[in-house]
Amino acid sequence: MWLLWAFVSAGMLGMYDVFKKMSVTENAVIPVLFFNTVFCSLLFLPVILLSRFCPEVMQDTLFYVPRVSFGTHLYIVLKAVIVLSSWLCAYFAMKHLPITIVGPIKASQPVLTLLGALLIFGERLNLYQWIGVSLALLSFFLLSSAGKKEGIHFKRNCWIGLIVLATVTGAASGLYDKFLLARFDRMTVQVWYNYYQMAIMFVILWVLWYPQRTSTTPFRWRNSIFFISLFLVVADFVYFYALSCPGSMISIISMVRRSGVVVSFFMGVLFFKERNIRHKAVDLVLVLAGMFFLYLGSR
Repeated sequence: MWLLWAFVSAGMLGMYDVFKKMSVTENAVIPVLFFNTVFCSLLFLPVILLSRFCPEVMQDTLFYVPRVSFGTHLYIVLKAVIVLSSWLCAYFAMKHLPITIVGPIKASQPVLTLLGALLIFGERLNLYQWIGVSLALLSFFLLSSAGKKEGIHFKRNCWIGLIVLATVTGAASGLYDKFLLARFDRMTVQVWYNYYQMAIMFVILWVLWYPQRTSTTPFRWRNSIFFISLFLVVADFVYFYALSCPGSMISIISMVRRSGVVVSFFMGVLFFKERNIRHKAVDLVLVLAGMFFLYLGSR
């Protein structure tokens, strides 16, 4: 059952990327990300209030948020910092790059998660996993060739550097999730890291963006900003639920979640009219084939 929830989360993540692209294109990134954290937090506000004032109603549900120690909150703050670092890099990259390039690069994140598990948790790669890693690396090389046709040189393009950094920090977040959910309640982690992200983004908005707002890309409100938050909250809720299921494996869940790139890729073709789709489709197939071999090796 946890595998099914992982696929549901993947579909939600695909739509999250689509609305993210709609929101940041020719728009100020930092306010978009700030409002994303605000809406995510507001969506969880009823859950927190009910858990505090009507615990007898919430305790036997999937949405109960128990009280936790100050030390637990410090662990969650670190989670917020890691995720927000990944988001900032990804949002700026998404603004300046085609979604059909960003998606496949982000889809290689499970490879880094697996390599992180290899280094941190002492896991060993088997033959299938080595094939999966090799296919993912090959797809990245081919994707760089496709990017050159659009004037995007992977070695010299700072936005490519940002999406790669977003992928690395995203993999770190996945590994840290495994650590957190082995020790703490999943709703506590999901709810409170959103609030800490909102607080951090408020500081970034006020200190970095607001004084420079007239000399940078102006901010324009778009309804798609709310849908970023909605699809993200649902995707994360299902993801944390899948991780909390007995027998669930972070390596497989992480791979399955990246399959949401199929949704964002085809939306990029239909709505954003992006170019060189045939070459990028080959790269996408290689990424998905790599994920399949990682799945076979992790069974």
